[in-house]
Amino acid sequence: MKKYIAVLVTLFGLSVATALADKKSGGTDTNLPPGQVEANYTKAIEGRTDGVLKALALTDAAAAAKVHAAVIAQYRALKAWHEANDAQLKAVKGDTNAVAQIRASLKTLHDGFLAKLGEVLTPAQVETVKDKLTYGKVQFTFGGYVAQYPALTEAQKQRVLELLKEAREEAMDGGSADEKTAVFQHYKGKINNYLSKQGLHPAKAKPKAEEGNEPGK
Repeated sequence: MKKYIAVLVTLFGLSVATALADKKSGGTDTNLPPGQVEANYTKAIEGRTDGVLKALALTDAAAAAKVHAAVIAQYRALKAWHEANDAQLKAVKGDTNAVAQIRASLKTLHDGFLAKLGEVLTPAQVETVKDKLTYGKVQFTFGGYVAQYPALTEAQKQRVLELLKEAREEAMDGGSADEKTAVFQHYKGKINNYLSKQGLHPAKAKPKAEEGNEPGK
C-alpha cells in the first residue's frame, strides 16, 4: 500500500508540475510586447508538443512530423477559438441550447484533430496523446478512486474509468490548465454521485484510538 501511495504522489507531482508549467509559459502576459507574447506562446506549445512526442517514442520520422504539426495546429486553433468564443459562452451561461450552438464548432475542431492523429497513430497511441494533453489526470484520478474505494467491483471500476475518459475528451478542448482541471472536478462530482447511489463511500483512515469512536464519526 505504501508503495502504491508513493506512486500516486509521484503522478500527482508530475501532473501538477506540468499544469503549472502550462499556466506559467502560456505567453499571455499583456505587459509584454506582442512579438514577445507570441514567442513565449510558441515556445510553450513546442515544449508541450515535445512532451507528447517523447511519450509516443515514434520511430517513423514522417509520422512524428505529422503528429507534431497536428498538435501544434490544435493548440493554436483552440487558443483562437477560446479568444473568439469564451466571452459569448459566459454571456449565455445557463442557456443549454445557446451553449451547444457555440460549442458545435469546438467539437468540429476536436473531431478533426483526432482524425488527423488517427491517420498515423494506433488507437492506443491516440490515447497517449489525450493523456498528455490532460496531464495524465485519468490515470491519477482513477488510481485515487481505487485506493479510496477498495470494494469497487470491476463493473464499477469500468464505469468510473468511462466517466474519467469522458472528462478527458472535454478537457482536451480547454483553453487553460485551470479549465481542464475544472472539467475533471465536474466529472468527479458525477462519479461521487454514482458511487453514492451504489451504496459506496470512501474508506476512512482507522482512528488511532478506537475507544469511544462511533461508526461514521
